[in-house]
Amino acid sequence: MKIRIKDNSVRLRLTQSEVTDLGSKGRVSGFTEFIDQPFVYSIETSAVTTLSATFVANKIILFMPATMVHEFVTTDRVGFEGQVGLVKLLVEKDFACIDNTVEDQSDNFPNPNVKC
Repeated sequence: MKIRIKDNSVRLRLTQSEVTDLGSKGRVSGFTEFIDQPFVYSIETSAVTTLSATFVANKIILFMPATMVHEFVTTDRVGFEGQVGLVKLLVEKDFACIDNTVEDQSDNFPNPNVKC
């Protein structure tokens, strides 16, 4: 899972297996090991009705309604957005890049802009 934070915006991109795990396990997470402690980011299926998030003890948890998770897993829907206070939230499927990149993209979703 990739996280992108810019000002008051948090964007999480999930690979195919992460979307599957979110649907079957109800949770996916990632982390970055800083020197003194990890920074953790996760998405959890929840009974909430809109996307919401919390940040406690160096951990961002984005809560995603079960209905959204189901649609995210079972359809071609690319993503969902929401807002908590001033922070905009975005969860989306991670598509393979069209340009050359050194990043492993083997688990990314096929890019719909590529025509073979």
